[in-house]
Amino acid sequence: MHGLVPGRDFALLLRYDDETGVVRIEVSDTHDRQPARVVPDRDDEHGRGLLLVDAFADRWGVRERQGPGKTVWAQVTAPRQRDDPTTHGTGALVERSG
Repeated sequence: MHGLVPGRDFALLLRYDDETGVVRIEVSDTHDRQPARVVPDRDDEHGRGLLLVDAFADRWGVRERQGPGKTVWAQVTAPRQRDDPTTHGTGALVERSG
């Protein structure tokens, strides 16, 4: 939806580095307009994308690409799974009470 030019596609790249635990997300499109953070009104249907990226990503940015358009990228460090009885092969911690 964002940056989509009629007749042209976008590309999504997801990469996980097992050694560093870094997840890299890249979205490339053919639109020349740079993304901008805005403060949406409560009822606005758009305008929260970069706010979410900024809240969850360790680092993010925008770079030009060959040809028309840009690539917005973000990096998130995934929690390291440990040999711990509170993890069940999902990387998610299970809360225990008591």
